[in-house]
Amino acid sequence: MTKHEDRMIGYCGYNCYLCAARSDDINIRQKMVDTWRKYLGHENYTAKNVACEGCKSKGDKIADKICKARPCARDKGLESCAQCDEFPCNKVKDLITTPLVMLTYRATQFKDITEEEFNLSVQQWNSIPNLIKILVNEGKLPPFILNRI
Repeated sequence: MTKHEDRMIGYCGYNCYLCAARSDDINIRQKMVDTWRKYLGHENYTAKNVACEGCKSKGDKIADKICKARPCARDKGLESCAQCDEFPCNKVKDLITTPLVMLTYRATQFKDITEEEFNLSVQQWNSIPNLIKILVNEGKLPPFILNRI
């Protein structure tokens, strides 16, 4: 992971640098939104309101306007939810996943997903490895765990 990509890890561990919501191309964002609707039932997102600069950006141009983890981490001055003494809390627990976990638990919904749809709408949900690294760095998990992810 490059330094730029490392800075684009969301408070919940989400890989913002992989997310199609950051694209300037409204057609790419529309494909992502269409895939979220098709496979996840997300009806409130549009290609316009999903445009995002990453949750650590200074502005309010973020995809998930109802996220509770972002304002909490910002209020506490944290770089990651994993640094919080209350981690994992109800504000972040539903955001902690990997694409493989999502596909496993939602296999019936995702059974016909194409590679393009996956790349546009699922690959960025790979928060667990990012959170584990932070938990190790914070001394909350032993270092050997890094060899397991």
